[in-house]
Amino acid sequence: MSKYKLFDHNNNSFEDFGIVLSAGNIISYHTTAYLLILYYFLILSYFLKGKPMKSIQSKENRIHVSDEKPFSFYECIIPDLFPYVPMHWHEEFEINFIIDGYAEFICGEERFTANKGDIVITQPNVMHSIYTDSRQVYDTLVFGSAIFGESQEDRYIKKCIIPLIDGSMSIQTHISPEHCYYSEIKTITENIFSCARGDLPHLDMLMRGELLRLFWLLETDAAEGTPENETSDIIRPALTYIKEHFKEPVSIRQLSDSVHLSQSYFMNQFRRYVGFSASEYISHYRINYACKKIADSESSISEIAFDSGFRNLSNFNRHFYRIMGCTPMEYRKKSRTQRIQTTRQSD
Repeated sequence: MSKYKLFDHNNNSFEDFGIVLSAGNIISYHTTAYLLILYYFLILSYFLKGKPMKSIQSKENRIHVSDEKPFSFYECIIPDLFPYVPMHWHEEFEINFIIDGYAEFICGEERFTANKGDIVITQPNVMHSIYTDSRQVYDTLVFGSAIFGESQEDRYIKKCIIPLIDGSMSIQTHISPEHCYYSEIKTITENIFSCARGDLPHLDMLMRGELLRLFWLLETDAAEGTPENETSDIIRPALTYIKEHFKEPVSIRQLSDSVHLSQSYFMNQFRRYVGFSASEYISHYRINYACKKIADSESSISEIAFDSGFRNLSNFNRHFYRIMGCTPMEYRKKSRTQRIQTTRQSD
């Protein structure tokens, strides 16, 4: 990913990304209100002194599973349908099967490039993201543990599945042709996605059997893991803050305060776990949100720009083109054409 020139010398801020670093720009309230806020934080810091803060467990909002159907299947194309997959996590397992192209995956503390034919398996509650500077086509299956069986008392559930959910056991994330069981895993994965694409009750039974075969193979060389992915928990509250406030100006100080770290240490840790600086991540997050609005709504481009957290249309257009390689109107036309073609193919 290329680095962008973020600083605006006219107003001493990172305005293009809504990142305000100047204290003078942040504090624009009445003196009384400021003192009250300062007093509140002094009191809060007194009571919290020496006490560790738990990470905010904000998860992806999308519902992937239900009692009737414990999985969701997605056909994904970057950048035709969305520009990238931002860092996120959820309680379900996820399998990605690369159909064409390549992309950089970040799964927990692993960072790797997945190519055509590769399989990426993410365990529950592990932070993960996908970025690419080219076109990538891949299928995704997100499924809950209920697909393996109803009874949590079954010994194979207790010994083989639950450890994968709580993170006490970890399986290989990136399956490439170099894997000793690649041929078998690839065939099983193709069968799993064929069942998911068919979307029929009797195919759900076949899918369960194939998933059990897959995890049986993967667990032959499984290793002990770190429960709940504790090593990357350090920046989860910052990701949650961005998710909840990306439409507003977001400062580095606000983000570092959300994880109770110094600004310099926070920026190093954020890049380590996310693969981007905080400013780059916010920009991509906003453009990703804008892409969905452009494709799915009739709102004007200017309305979407401001709703996505940009302060003016020219900044939005510039960053949109830099990330997506086209103008917002070109993207709207392309996404609608893609949707029509997909609908015709399904019919």
